[in-house]
Amino acid sequence: MRSVLHEKSHLLSIRVDHRQPQAHGQLTMGDSQPQSKREDLRNFAIVAHIDHGKTTLVDAMLSQAGIFRDNEVVPDRVLDRNDQERERGITIFAKNAAIDYKGIRLNILDTPGHADFGGEVERVLTLADGVILLVDASEGPLPQTRFVMKKAFEANLKPIIVINKIDRKDARADEVLDEVYDLFIDLEADEDILEAPVLYAIARDGIAKTSLDEESNTLEPLFEAIVKHIPAPPERREEPLQAFVSNTDYDDYVGRLATGRVVSGVMKQSKPIYLTGEDGQPKQGKIMRLYSFDGVVRKETSEIGAGDIFVVAGLDKVTIGDTLAGSPDVEPVPRLKVDPPTLSMTFMVNDSPFAGKEGKYLTSRQIRERLMKASAQNVAIQVEDGVSPDQFKVSGRGELQLSVLVESLRREGFELQLSKPEVVTREIDGELQEPMEAVHIDVPEEFIGTVTEMLSPRLGRMTNMETPRGGRVRMEFKIPSRGLIGFRSKFLTETRGTGIITSIVDGWAPFLGPIARRPNGALVADRQGKATGYAMFNLEARGAMFIKQNTEVYEGMVLGENKRETDLNVNITKEKKLTNIRAAGKDDAIVLTPPRIMSLEQCIEFIDEDELIEVTPESLRIRKKILACNIRPKRTAMSA
Repeated sequence: MRSVLHEKSHLLSIRVDHRQPQAHGQLTMGDSQPQSKREDLRNFAIVAHIDHGKTTLVDAMLSQAGIFRDNEVVPDRVLDRNDQERERGITIFAKNAAIDYKGIRLNILDTPGHADFGGEVERVLTLADGVILLVDASEGPLPQTRFVMKKAFEANLKPIIVINKIDRKDARADEVLDEVYDLFIDLEADEDILEAPVLYAIARDGIAKTSLDEESNTLEPLFEAIVKHIPAPPERREEPLQAFVSNTDYDDYVGRLATGRVVSGVMKQSKPIYLTGEDGQPKQGKIMRLYSFDGVVRKETSEIGAGDIFVVAGLDKVTIGDTLAGSPDVEPVPRLKVDPPTLSMTFMVNDSPFAGKEGKYLTSRQIRERLMKASAQNVAIQVEDGVSPDQFKVSGRGELQLSVLVESLRREGFELQLSKPEVVTREIDGELQEPMEAVHIDVPEEFIGTVTEMLSPRLGRMTNMETPRGGRVRMEFKIPSRGLIGFRSKFLTETRGTGIITSIVDGWAPFLGPIARRPNGALVADRQGKATGYAMFNLEARGAMFIKQNTEVYEGMVLGENKRETDLNVNITKEKKLTNIRAAGKDDAIVLTPPRIMSLEQCIEFIDEDELIEVTPESLRIRKKILACNIRPKRTAMSA
C-alpha cells in the first residue's frame, strides 16, 4: 500500500504545479499573519454517496457521545426528521449536531448524498474546516462522491477517508482505497491530501479502526482522528464581529431563524447587529434569541465565539449569504455561489374541472409566495414569473429536487399543475449548449445489450465499461440531461429491478439535436363520470390503466398508457346495459388487472409536452393541456 501511495503522490505533485491556490471563503478576512487556533472546537462535514452509511455513522457517533438518556427511545436516522426523508430513506436537508469529546466541541454537519441537493452540500461546506469522506467498501467512489469531494477541495477542506461496510461479503477495502486516491488525482487535489488518515468502519455496529486487522468495538479511533486531523478554526474572538448566514428556517414561536458561522468576534444575545444583504447596504437589527447546538437540538445561549456555528432569531429580512456584523464598517463576507440549475418546470394554477375540491391554497398569489419562500431557503432553486400571471418557472438541479418541493407543497394543502420538465440551456458565443450528465450503471451482465439499446436513441455514449464482477458489470455513459427524463422507471422495468443507476451533471456541450418522445400514446377520457369495472375490463386489451375502479374522471384526463403510439379517446364510464333476462355467464365475476398507480416522480417522467400533472393533497392526475377531445390535436409519437 505504501508503494502505491508514493507513486500516486509523485503523479499528483506533477499535476498540482499549475493550480492556483483557492481560499476557504469564510476564513480569508484579516491579515496573513499566523493565528492561534481554537483547540476546543472542530467543525466537519460528513459526505458520501447515497446508501454508503453516512446517516448511520452519525447515529452511532451521537449514541457513543452519550447525548441520549439510557431509557430514551432513539429512532434510526435520528437527524432525518423530515417525513419525506424518512419515507424515501435519503437525506434531503443538511443538519447540524454537536457533541463533546474530551472537552472538545465537535460540530457535525450532515449533508445530502444526492447531487440534486448539491445546493445544500455547498452551503454546509462553508461552515466546515474538514470533511469525513465515507465510501462503501464494495461499491467504491460513485458520481455523488466525486461531486461532494470536488466541492470540498474547492473550499480547501482537509479530508479523513473512512471505508465503510468492511463486513460485507463482497468488500474490497484495499481496491476501494486505491480508487479513492485515483479520484483525488482526477480532482487535482493538493499533494498533502494523499497523506489523509484512512479508517475502516462498520457504521451499523458503531466500529472504526485504523487498519483492517485492528481490534476495535467503538468509534474511538474516528474521534481521535477528527481531533488530530481536522483543523481547528482560528482564534479571532478579539476582532470585530463578522458572521455569515448559510441557511434559514422558520419557527412558529420565534419566527425566522438564520444558521451560520461566526468568522470573527463574539455574537451576543439582545445586542444590536448590522445585516448586509445582496444590495451591500448594512441595515441595523437586533438578535432576540441566540442558539447553539447541543446534541441534535438547539439550546439557547448568551454568546457564541469565532469559529462556532450559531442560530439566531429576530432578523425577519435575513437571507442565505447575508453578513452579520457588529458595526456597519465591517467588510461583508463574499456571498455564497452555487452551480446553476439544469432542469426547470412550469408551476401553474389548477384549472381542471376538479379544481378546489381537495386543496386549501389555490390562487396564484398563494403559490407564488410559497415558491419564493422555497427559493429563499434554498439557493439552488430559482423562481421566475411565467408567460402569464398564473404561471411560474421553477428551476432546480434535477427531477428529485423538484419532486421533493412539489410533495412539500402538496402536503401543506396546495393545489397546482406541473408541466413536463425541460433542461436549462445557455448560449455561449452564439452556440446553444445544454447540460450533460455522467451516468454510472451497475447491472447483471445479461442486460448490457438492453441498457445500451435503451440509451442509444437518447443520445447516450458509452465512455467506459469495467470487467464484470460476480456476474455484474459497471458501465459509464455521457448523455444529455434531457435524455434521462423518463428513463429511470423504464430502466428498472427492463432490468427487472436488478439495475442500479446514478448520475451527476458533468459540464456542458453543444446541443445534440432532437430526442425521440415517449413511444406510447395515452388512453384519454372522452367524458366526465365515474370509471366502471365493465368499461375498464373491456379496455384492458388497449393498454395499462393508471386508475382504480370507481375513480372520478373528467374529459381530457389521462387514464392509462396506450399500447400503440397514438392517443386514444375512450369512454371509461360505460355501464353494461341491464335487461330482465338472466345471463348464463358470470357477469359479476369481472377480474381486473391491478392498475399501475403512479408516484409523483413517475408522473413527471411519463408526461409529454401536451400534458400536465394535476397535484392536490389527495390525488395525482395526468391530463391533457387541451381537455376537449374535438379540438385537441392528434399526437405524433416520434416528433422532436
